[in-house]
Amino acid sequence: MVLLQGKGVSKGVVKGQLYFFKRQDNTVTKRIAEDVEAEKARFAAAQEAATLQLTALADRCREEAGDESAILFETHAMFVEDEDMVEAIISLIEEEGCCAEYAVEQAGEQFAGMFAAMDDAYMSARAADVRDVARRLVNNLLGITQGGIDSDEPVILAADDLAPSETIQLDKSKILAFATRGGSGNSHTAILARTMGIPAICGLGDALKDELGGRLAYVDGETGSLYIEPDELTVLALKEKLDKQEELKALLSSMKGQEDVTLDGQKVNVYCNIGSVEDVSAVIANDGQGIGLFRSEFLYLAANDYPTEDEQFEAYKTVAAAMNGKRVIIRTLDIGADKQVDYFDMKKEENPALGVRAIRICLNRPEVFRSQLRALYRASAYGKIAIMFPMITSVWEVRECRRACQKVMAELEKEGIPYSKDTEIGIMIETPSSVFIAEELAREVDFFSVGTNDLTQYTLACDRQCNDLGKFYDPHHPAVLRAVKMAADAAHKAGIWIGICGELGADLSLLPTFLAMGIDELSVSPSSVLPLRAMLRKSIAKTCTLDMLKC
Repeated sequence: MVLLQGKGVSKGVVKGQLYFFKRQDNTVTKRIAEDVEAEKARFAAAQEAATLQLTALADRCREEAGDESAILFETHAMFVEDEDMVEAIISLIEEEGCCAEYAVEQAGEQFAGMFAAMDDAYMSARAADVRDVARRLVNNLLGITQGGIDSDEPVILAADDLAPSETIQLDKSKILAFATRGGSGNSHTAILARTMGIPAICGLGDALKDELGGRLAYVDGETGSLYIEPDELTVLALKEKLDKQEELKALLSSMKGQEDVTLDGQKVNVYCNIGSVEDVSAVIANDGQGIGLFRSEFLYLAANDYPTEDEQFEAYKTVAAAMNGKRVIIRTLDIGADKQVDYFDMKKEENPALGVRAIRICLNRPEVFRSQLRALYRASAYGKIAIMFPMITSVWEVRECRRACQKVMAELEKEGIPYSKDTEIGIMIETPSSVFIAEELAREVDFFSVGTNDLTQYTLACDRQCNDLGKFYDPHHPAVLRAVKMAADAAHKAGIWIGICGELGADLSLLPTFLAMGIDELSVSPSSVLPLRAMLRKSIAKTCTLDMLKC
């Protein structure tokens, strides 16, 4: 048996094969084909594979999130068979004698350019679809696995760590658990694991060697232990944990359909954090009462170019419609710091966590901001959408955001495009400055949502991505909790509601403190909804104290 010790960042026990994530190079270079007919046959095989992949994706989306979410993949399947594009690819192979992948890339760019140049907004938005289809065909030709996991069975995914742009593109149906050499409890791998409700361990270090791949392993996300080919006694102990885990799941399922209220009648909305349209199925499965944080930046991280207004609109509309009238809070673009997007062409910064990120990018790039706001307001006609601005530090920023919203609403009114005039506007409280001026900020918005991950980072001067800080990064620190209390007091004084959408929202040990503060909403990973509800329904709010705010 090999036992590796890291830090558990998502609870649960699971058994499976250890599989190392493979980063693959999809760079295409022009290569002269030795056999033109063979290249045409390679292209035909890549076409057939793409059609099968897209059909499977459409079927899965239809099952998990309804017909509308499947339309994108069905559209892509049509492009795979488009006669004009296929003819252009075959012509390039025959006339230039080039390899199939180069022909696909060149034809894809040609057709994408044609769509992008069209005046019609819907047609111009199809340029991104063409590029996505061409990329899929190229990957098939190069033997690159879609979703990064070349396995027929679900696996324990091992890696050094995963970038946000990599996590969003994983085939999540093939992941049993995560095990990473680096990372932290606030890394995007950890956040994804908690959203999916699967175990995860980070900080395993260099002991997690590539040669361990393919071996049978157990992940214990509570203790942070990774057991590789464990002995009989260890297997028995782990199986006992697995049995208790299943019993707890059955017990928690009885919480579905129950109200989120304490024994003495204090109601708290229990919402969910998501990072993609596909995550909505987990919200519904776990009976989340709304979405308190939709991280819209993952639409940008998953793309190779700026998502168009129509592409964003379709994503927001799908989520809003699927939630069937329940509140969906969508955070505007929050890239920068640890979430970098190549096509934004950002300057390298010495300290990106304190640099141009989140709302600063939006206010510096008004056309990018306008495109997202238009998509959000258009989608508001299909559900109860609320808009939330991140990384706010000043009143003037909020007023600039509201002016941008007013301008977009006026445009839509003039164009006769429906939208909800009652769309709530909120901000994230995640900087000390926003706490100190919370009373002034509360007069400008409809709600606050406390991002405890960044609030802890900036209050304690601790990098949230650094796993080595250990006890110095303390989300329970009285300074952090007092900051939350100050924001809550300011919100309630102004008559607006306040929620928590950071990881602390799911910390059951802090629920009594949040009840004592009068927090109105807790937004957590879907898998945390039922445990939180179970504890909430056993609590008596009037007996809760603020003792944890003391040093």
